[in-house]
Amino acid sequence: MNTNRRHFLKLTAAMGGAAMTPFAWAKRADAQGLETMVVASGQTINSLDLHRTGTNRASYQVAINCYDRLVGFGSRQLPTGEMSYDYDTIVPELAESWTISDDGLTLTFTLKADATFTDGSSVTAEDVKWSFDRAVTVGGFPTTQMQAGGFFRPDQFEAVDARTFVVRLDYPSKLSLPNLAVPVPFIINSTVALANATEADPWAMEYLHTTTAGSGAYSVTRWDQGQQLVYERNDAWVGGPMPEIRRVIMREVPHNSTRRALIERGDVQVSFDIPDRDAAELVGTVDVFSTPIENCIHCACLNTRFEPFQDPEVRKAIAHAIPYEAIFQTAAYGRGAPMWGGPAEITDTAWPRPFPYVTDMDRARAHLEASSFASGFPVQMSISLDLASWMEPAALLIQESLGQLGITTTVERIPGANWRTVALVEKSLDFHLENFGGWLNTPDYYFFWAYQRDRLFNSSNYDNEEVHELTERTLHMPMDDPEWAPLVQRMFQIVIEDLPRIPLYQPALNVAVNGAAGYEFWFHRQLDPRRMTGV
Repeated sequence: MNTNRRHFLKLTAAMGGAAMTPFAWAKRADAQGLETMVVASGQTINSLDLHRTGTNRASYQVAINCYDRLVGFGSRQLPTGEMSYDYDTIVPELAESWTISDDGLTLTFTLKADATFTDGSSVTAEDVKWSFDRAVTVGGFPTTQMQAGGFFRPDQFEAVDARTFVVRLDYPSKLSLPNLAVPVPFIINSTVALANATEADPWAMEYLHTTTAGSGAYSVTRWDQGQQLVYERNDAWVGGPMPEIRRVIMREVPHNSTRRALIERGDVQVSFDIPDRDAAELVGTVDVFSTPIENCIHCACLNTRFEPFQDPEVRKAIAHAIPYEAIFQTAAYGRGAPMWGGPAEITDTAWPRPFPYVTDMDRARAHLEASSFASGFPVQMSISLDLASWMEPAALLIQESLGQLGITTTVERIPGANWRTVALVEKSLDFHLENFGGWLNTPDYYFFWAYQRDRLFNSSNYDNEEVHELTERTLHMPMDDPEWAPLVQRMFQIVIEDLPRIPLYQPALNVAVNGAAGYEFWFHRQLDPRRMTGV
């Protein structure tokens, strides 16, 4: 089995083993021990199906809460006392147990006998196979995510009998089992899906876009697009401990000031992904959780299809002109970790890591004067309205600083529901801010998504053959292999020099809670209410 010893021991241990308004609901629930939890979020949910092209990150929560995976991640307490998922511990979800062959190529899962979908039908290995076949076939983000774990083709998956599901790998990978715990390989009721499929839509994309068909802790009973989504508990759920909260209402509240007022008054129990400023100012008034997001960096991205950004001197000029400290204090309120001013010499494999660039306008001018665009140029800088709390102040500060070089920027504000399509799918934005975070906590996995050609989160259209090959070599290699660290350090050297993405800072995920307990941070940056309770 390809993994380190500590991970192996934890895996082994695991293997043993609506006429009423939402706010009126919340007030009524207070007297009943928080039967209903109301959550305010500025993010827009644009689909109930994570496999659908263009589904945005806010929508991932549906896969987490309404569907099961074969396995999940455990929990741990951080040094701050906050709770977090535990990447090093894999726990059962739909699978009650699993085995891995000595050569690491065959994973055999035994499903829980009493697992049922929300319509009461049993979850079978055929449902698992159909769901995995779908994930590796539909293309785009879900298919690429499956590939990161070594899952490429339907012929790798077999339903041996109703409760036995087998995965056969082409090669051992340190990412295979953890990759089954991320949101993408969720298990769908294939009978329901096929009944709503068509010849033109064999994977029932249109049906599952608006209807859930899972075995998870909750199901969606109402979705008013752009307004709210309502979850109801599945009382037959066997994927984990039964949630205490029966109903969860996700309210889309676009204005930060409104969300802040709601959480301060106790009209909502959770305000999710709040701005850093509010997080700093709400401490002491309500419970505030600020957790650094593993494997995540806020970046300024330079699209290599834009002619000036094809010039390395221009890219370095921008890297030295960015006002890092001002952005960190103004946009992040000092929360998170700086990603600038790092050492030039690379002696470790820590990631995220500060790049060795600092704000230095003289050096910025020198680089620009050495380029083919010494007098500057105009460029549009794009931001997402869903992420405006940090993107807008950062963009305005960058705009002001680049203006001193003769680089004239116009800030374009794009609705959150459209951002993923134009920034990541079409990759049509010349200069933009971006905040990719890797689900699997290794640097090679981050490179797989953000620096390999044609990957979804490579919004800069970066294409370096050596980086591509190094990522392919290291992705599945055990981290204790003596070749791994030197290869990863070489990857660092190349992208620090090439600069398709200029790191700004590592962000924190801020969540305010008032009248609830049990909040836990998750790598996917969505709320998991399954462990939350009343106070």
